Amino acid sequence: MNPGCRVELLSPSHDRASFDSGVPELDRYLHDQAGQDARRKVATPFVLVDGPASILGYYTLSAYSVRAAELPDAVVRKLPRYPVLPATLLGRLAVNRAHRGQNLGRLLLIDALRRSLRNTSEVASIGVVVDALDESARAFYLHHEFGQLRDHPNRLLILMATIEKAFKTR
Repeated sequence: MNPGCRVELLSPSHDRASFDSGVPELDRYLHDQAGQDARRKVATPFVLVDGPASILGYYTLSAYSVRAAELPDAVVRKLPRYPVLPATLLGRLAVNRAHRGQNLGRLLLIDALRRSLRNTSEVASIGVVVDALDESARAFYLHHEFGQLRDHPNRLLILMATIEKAFKTR
């Protein structure tokens, strides 16, 4: 990866129109909706760039809540008995297909998890939740220590305690 790469907040100066992940839903979101979501404080889009405007990949974060009944028993036993618990939603994550095979998805995920962990000092969150779009995305998240929520095979969670432990060992 180019050492000049960095993750930053999406801004109007970024060239969203040329981004192509090969997944129409993810492309359409970045092209048409991400800016609106940021302005409306619905989601915060972050972009991985290697120059002034070129987007290599992106992800979004937002506040979320998860029902305790959706969590595995082993997780619920460690938490307060609240019916709904705070979490962070990793709503979208995509890499420009011209840059696949460079571990950029992993880099974006690490940045999202680190940022989510840092934010827990100000806004509580038990973990990061994702909804995998397909089996490939599901396998990616499972490989990175996410676990399945009850009754939702593509809704996955990684606990903040797991994230914290991973970053302490680095």
